Amino acid sequence: MLLKTMVYKKQDLTTVNETNTLAEALEILEESGYRCVPILDKSCKIFRGNIYKMHIYRHKANGGDMTLPVTYLLKNATKFIHVTDSFFHVFFTIKELPYIAVLDYDNQFYGILTHSSLLNMLAQSWSIEDGSYVLTIASTGKQGDLAAISKIISKYSNIASCITLDVGKDEFIRRTLITLPSGTSLELRDKIIAQLENKQFKVVEIEDLNA
Repeated sequence: MLLKTMVYKKQDLTTVNETNTLAEALEILEESGYRCVPILDKSCKIFRGNIYKMHIYRHKANGGDMTLPVTYLLKNATKFIHVTDSFFHVFFTIKELPYIAVLDYDNQFYGILTHSSLLNMLAQSWSIEDGSYVLTIASTGKQGDLAAISKIISKYSNIASCITLDVGKDEFIRRTLITLPSGTSLELRDKIIAQLENKQFKVVEIEDLNA
């Protein structure tokens, strides 16, 4: 599935074991250069949580015992997703985390999904490399609007990508971002815009991806 293609697998990651001390975890973090890494159980199969460099340093600065187990400062124990989870669940679960742990079908640690991987996937869905213009089209959001917009554009051009924003934010306005394919001329773009606006679909913004 799509999620699996974006996950950094366990064997390629830096992790700490629940048997490690805070001092050992800090050394692993310093050597890796990461600010946060997963904590796994003794079998290296079960995700226990995350350990953050800043929490260890804060503990150390306050005279804390560095021989305590790394689980003493464990965070995000319940912050994980499964490889079968939907995109929307993943998107809203990761939020402020630098990454989120991914579990397999047996609830064992599979790897991590990073913020950057998710953003790269969203950038690809925008078809930046294969597009020419992005039209932001305002509509009322009533049933059939998207089909009507697509039908108008499809008379003149293929659609490289389509993203709808503001769903649930405003009862009366929906913004649909349509990316026209590369090679679309300025004249064709303007013709499409004219046809959309003739059908009461307002093109509120035009972005030139070649600019």
